Amino acid sequence: MNQAEGVRSRKRKRRNNHRKSETSSTKLSTTTIATPAANVTVKQPPSTSNVIKSSSKPSSFLEKMKAKLSGGHFRMINEKLYTCSGDEALNYFKEDPSLFNTYHTGYQEQMSRWPEQPVNIIMKWLKDHSSSLVVADFGCGDARLAKGVKNKVFSIDLVSNDPSVIACDMSKTPLDSSSIDVTVFCLSLMGTNFPSFLQEAHRVLKTNGWLLIAEVKSRFDPNNGGADPECFSEAICDLGFTPVSKDFSNKMFILLYFRKKPKNNSSKEIKWPELKPCLYKRR
Repeated sequence: MNQAEGVRSRKRKRRNNHRKSETSSTKLSTTTIATPAANVTVKQPPSTSNVIKSSSKPSSFLEKMKAKLSGGHFRMINEKLYTCSGDEALNYFKEDPSLFNTYHTGYQEQMSRWPEQPVNIIMKWLKDHSSSLVVADFGCGDARLAKGVKNKVFSIDLVSNDPSVIACDMSKTPLDSSSIDVTVFCLSLMGTNFPSFLQEAHRVLKTNGWLLIAEVKSRFDPNNGGADPECFSEAICDLGFTPVSKDFSNKMFILLYFRKKPKNNSSKEIKWPELKPCLYKRR
């Protein structure tokens, strides 16, 4: 081999080595996708893991803010219901029926934190008695009681999207006088005119009919601004009921059981204690 041929051979080797290097580099940055027609080379897209990580924080923040706003809206409506009359509350929800759904969504969230639900105890009480008893559930909410027992239940509340619920002021129901065996107030003595709700329950109850009340325990704690439960029970008796039993064992709520007297001979004015509103702390 002469000198000229040696130079040409070395140049060819350098060119071949350079081509191999370019081919190897291309394989690292591309992917070959086989198709029936040809081989198409496509560049790999950049990793999206960093994008997902960065976008998850704003999403979580927005969800927390929405939950906080929703909770604040619930507390506002809750305070309104405890500090106005039943007729005012009815008009309040008529102006904006969506507020009723907002309230009950927040209410269910609060109830989910309770270790035991009072409506379940009332369900059990009804199941332990005759299924022929006709029930009126005052302030029924989502009508859970009616869905959980075999009894005929008249579900009553201010507003409802459920056609089975009677929407009305609870002091003026369309129920016939002396037509009901059991009246229920499960966390629903909320208005400033709550005595008129109980008077309506007395009107629709049959003689010896039952009045069942479940209420937040703090509302009956006289040491912290609540009503004296004995004074409350006495007012119920003056309305025309006989006390049967009471249950203060639960940490969150109390249960009171009464029966309607055959006749109410008392004509004295009833002194109703003021029930402490159940207001949730602002966060």
